[in-house]
Amino acid sequence: MNEKLIEEAHELRSRGFTTGEIADELNVSKDTARWLILGSVKSKGKEQEKAPLDIAINWKSLGGSSVRMNFVSAALADMALEHGEPEVIVGIAVSGIPFATMMADIIEADISIFHPTKTRKEEEAKGTVSSNFATVEGRRIVIVDDVITSGRTITEAIKAFKDLGAEPIAVVVLIDKKGIDSVEGVPVESLIGVSRLG
Repeated sequence: MNEKLIEEAHELRSRGFTTGEIADELNVSKDTARWLILGSVKSKGKEQEKAPLDIAINWKSLGGSSVRMNFVSAALADMALEHGEPEVIVGIAVSGIPFATMMADIIEADISIFHPTKTRKEEEAKGTVSSNFATVEGRRIVIVDDVITSGRTITEAIKAFKDLGAEPIAVVVLIDKKGIDSVEGVPVESLIGVSRLG
């Protein structure tokens, strides 16, 4: 792992970010974020823990430009529409929200927000749908996130929405590091897929 990534993880921790939030911010798995914070400390005390196999994603050049975000959101919307007309676009907090917002505008759908467990501080917390946005009960939805790393967040979201009586018709993401075709019977579309060779 790169020393700069370790420094960034420690800086985020010092600002009060949870491990899940650090994982989101650095676009790595929660296990990798944990290693960046704890494993790097152990390595300085001579006991070296092996870093998890992961790929860090930096899409700052995209995220810093509303024009680029709009173009990418249009591509994600196009992929979502291959699975039917959604009534609600759901953004996974925090990085899925900008894509979902722009997609909802393009598709002319409502928007909702899902806060996954990994961003919650309480150990017993469950993912939750924000009450400040559109309701999902009985409606066709598309779930949007930036990166799939392990698939846990998407699985959690799909189960939560099905429990609420929503009909997830697709998941769309910018980057899929896991190579998932579907989760819980819901198709997954990614603009970019990452594969490991060997």
